[in-house]
Formats: sequence, structure tokens, C-alpha cells
Amino acid sequence: MRSGSSELLLEQQQQELRLRKLRELAPKKKNGNRRFRSWRERARFYATSTLAFFSVTAGASLLFLVPLYVDPAISTLSHDFIENPTLCTTSRREDLVGIFNCSWSSCREGCTSDLYKCVHIYVTFIEDNITIPENMTDYTNYTADWTQSDEATLLVNIKGCGYPPTVTCKTFNAFYGVEGAIYPCYYSRKNKTVVLTSYSHDDQVHVIVHFFAVPFVITLISSIALCIMHCDCRCKKDRSHRRNRPQCRRPRIDNLSDTSISTRVDMLTPAIEVYKPPL
Repeated sequence: MRSGSSELLLEQQQQELRLRKLRELAPKKKNGNRRFRSWRERARFYATSTLAFFSVTAGASLLFLVPLYVDPAISTLSHDFIENPTLCTTSRREDLVGIFNCSWSSCREGCTSDLYKCVHIYVTFIEDNITIPENMTDYTNYTADWTQSDEATLLVNIKGCGYPPTVTCKTFNAFYGVEGAIYPCYYSRKNKTVVLTSYSHDDQVHVIVHFFAVPFVITLISSIALCIMHCDCRCKKDRSHRRNRPQCRRPRIDNLSDTSISTRVDMLTPAIEVYKPPL
């Protein structure tokens, strides 16, 4: 009986030890280790998330806005088109097929696809400064008294391409591609072989400001704010190599005093007297 009771006690003790080890090894509850953030930490977290969102979004938008809107606007301003419209007359139209014949087009829908069909519209315009009367629809009698320029190419915009609904090439070619059609237009002062059907200097400036300047400023300000919040952006001179440089200079003999030399000589004399060379 005693042996049986002792075995039961040992089993109970072993079970208790197992339970203790399991409790120690078991993962603690998350709520017990949860640390409550202060209002400053929360404000810092939300400010960082907001600034990072604006920085990434504005920076990524520049990758699409610059080639689609900003670059054509800058090219248009660099050509220096006239501000007041003149009158153009369509001299001829060519409908071509083939990638080698279509190096350019007066209008095409889509600026990245290859051209297999294209329309070339050639015009002549009045180079003199004229004032077109308002509400005039028939320009035939008005252009008869003016001399026409050399032949130039008519484009829907500086790139000759666009996307619906802004650019609809079917309507453009049907209206401007008729030989003898007369309409207002704008020619370039730097290259008089380039003519546009519409132009506004203020609109091009607005495109550059809205699609480039605003996203760029947002990206720059948000990036600087993130740097200030999480990085040490101050410029400091690194002088650690000067402080940690080992002292390799030896003391000069001139700096030693006479007393130190005499003490060293006194310490060496007993050793010299004790030592006697063998005969």
C-alpha cells in the first residue's frame, strides 16, 4: 500500500511539473503585452502615412503626366506660334498606307501605336498680320486679296496625335481635309512649315503648372517632411577620425629634465657594480 501511494504521489508531482512547463512554454496573450500609444505617437503615425501617400502618388503621377501633357505643352511653347489667328487654305490631301510612308500624320488617335494608315494635309496661309472679323463664316472673298505662303503641314496639335474625346481624327479629316477649305489657323514663327488648328498660350502654361509644378511641389514637400520626421538631415562634419587618431609621436629627449636623467643613472649604477665580468 505504501508503495502504491508513493507512486501516485510521484505521478501527481510529475503531472504538476508538466502543467507548469506547458504554462511557461505557452504563448502569452497579446492583450497582456499590448502597449497603448500616446497621442503624439498616433499623430506621428498618421502624419507619416499621409505624407508617404502623397509623396508616392504625386511622384508616380509625374511618370504619366509628363510624357502625355507636359512634354507636348513645352514643345508647343518652344515653337512660338502666333497668338492671333490667320487664315489657312487646304491645298491638297494625301491618304497613304504603309509604315514607311507614314512617318507622320496630320491626326491620329493614339500616340504610341505604329502608323499603317495616315492622312497628310497640306495648307497655305496668310503671313501678314490680319484681323478676322467676328461671326464670319465665309472666308472665300476675304482671302482673295492676300498673298499666300509656301505649303505647310497641318497638325491637330504639336505631336499630331491625341486620344478621344479630345481628338477625333474622323471629324478632323472630314472638315480640314477638303481641298479649298478655308479656316482660322496658327503657324509657328520658328518653323513656318508647322501649322495648328487651335492654340492658346495661357492653356499651355496652365497645363505645365497643373500637371508638373503641383505634383512636383507636393512630392518635394512631403519628402522633406518625412526626412525631417524620421532622419537626421543636418549636415555634420565627421571629426571622429581626428579624435580617434593614435598618438604615434615619441617624446623628445630635449623635453626630459636633468633630474629624470640623474635618477635613471643612479638606478643603473648598482647593477653595474654587482656585475663583474669573468676573468
